[in-house]
Amino acid sequence: MINIESQQDFSDPALLERAARFTLNLESAPADVDMTIVLTDDAQLHELNREYLGVDAPTDVLSFPSSEIDPETNTPYFGDILISIPRAMQQAQAAGHTLEAEVQLLVVHGTLHLLGHDHAEAQEKARMWKAQAEVLERLGLSAIKIQDS
Repeated sequence: MINIESQQDFSDPALLERAARFTLNLESAPADVDMTIVLTDDAQLHELNREYLGVDAPTDVLSFPSSEIDPETNTPYFGDILISIPRAMQQAQAAGHTLEAEVQLLVVHGTLHLLGHDHAEAQEKARMWKAQAEVLERLGLSAIKIQDS
């Protein structure tokens, strides 16, 4: 089950579940996994970024992988993705696409991190960006250009 917790206005949370599911499918992850997507603000991501990554700045998306198993259902819990809706709105405007498209990109990005992808080194980044582009194409969002960060 993909839980969506919204502390910010967002028009269609089903788009986020779809983006996460497409990413999980592309990466051949089990279909029966649990994860949480939290739509929040810059202040919360700034605090978490500082506390967990030592970066004293807000960011657009953070992923917190988990390897827990629900003892009642035996379902793997992949982790949490937190997205700053105000930051996503700024990025969408700068890139010339919708907020919905930007947040789907951030869900794909965050889900790939939960699955073990990273972009710290060039080879890892190339692999992750390729996976993002494949999922975005399947979502009908191939026109989105992935920012080089």
